[in-house]
Amino acid sequence: MKTPDSRFPIRSLFRTSVAASVLTIAAAPLISLGHEDFSKPVVTTETKKDANGNDATYMYIDGIKVHETDLTKQPAPPVVTPGSPAAFVAPPSDAIVLFDGSAKALTDNWTDTKGGTSRWNVVDGALESVRSAGYIQTKQSFGSCQLHVEWASPSKPEGEGQGRGNSGVFLMNTYEVQVLDSFENQTYPDGQASALYGRKKPLVNVCRKPGEWQSYDIIFHRPLFDEAGKVTRRATFTVLHNGVLTQDHTVLSGGTGWMGPDCASEYKSHADKLPLAFQDHGNPVRYRNVWVRELAD
Repeated sequence: MKTPDSRFPIRSLFRTSVAASVLTIAAAPLISLGHEDFSKPVVTTETKKDANGNDATYMYIDGIKVHETDLTKQPAPPVVTPGSPAAFVAPPSDAIVLFDGSAKALTDNWTDTKGGTSRWNVVDGALESVRSAGYIQTKQSFGSCQLHVEWASPSKPEGEGQGRGNSGVFLMNTYEVQVLDSFENQTYPDGQASALYGRKKPLVNVCRKPGEWQSYDIIFHRPLFDEAGKVTRRATFTVLHNGVLTQDHTVLSGGTGWMGPDCASEYKSHADKLPLAFQDHGNPVRYRNVWVRELAD
């Protein structure tokens, strides 16, 4: 696993409780850090027969297979117990509030993927996924942003691995920060809670117990593309899960889309702004207190 870059001392900002101080990133241009080294990490693919004798594509990132389940090859992140649950984090004055617990916020701000009425429900002030309802996405589109979202997996866990409390937070309807009940629930490390799905495991596992409210604070800078559709600057993610740093200005090496059991998608040129989305993965995961601040590129 890549060592976090010491040039980004964001950890020092969070030595105090998130309840006491919420990170607010000024809407200023991203500071230039020089030429990006596209040779890192090293991403390779190969096609070979799977266990059923069918051709399958396998992707490796710095020599580690995507969705590697062998923990001797891809160790699980160490477990860190989060501090006491934070009090309600009120949105800053310049935030766009996307969900405040009301049915009106659902109808005003969210749709299904075709622009119609979503079949997700508002239950006890939370936005709850409904099996087979599909993804839910914002009516408004966003690029680089600061996103706050609180989520909870079902209080009575069912299933295991990827089948337990599974959902996802999608930036630009494309790049996924995994939502999963990762409390005493083993799965491939690049698919557990706060992983950049299929691309980067979290620094630590800081999941609360099933049913307890958790928070993500995500700082996202979108990728840039040239006129030919080639990526000229890759996306970056900083993620705090329950106030603990789990992605430290991580450069996203490619897409996070599912391309098979051991392969992720690549970058594909898209619009400068796209909706935010939550995934329906068949589990009744809940979301609340969702707000966003737009950031300059």
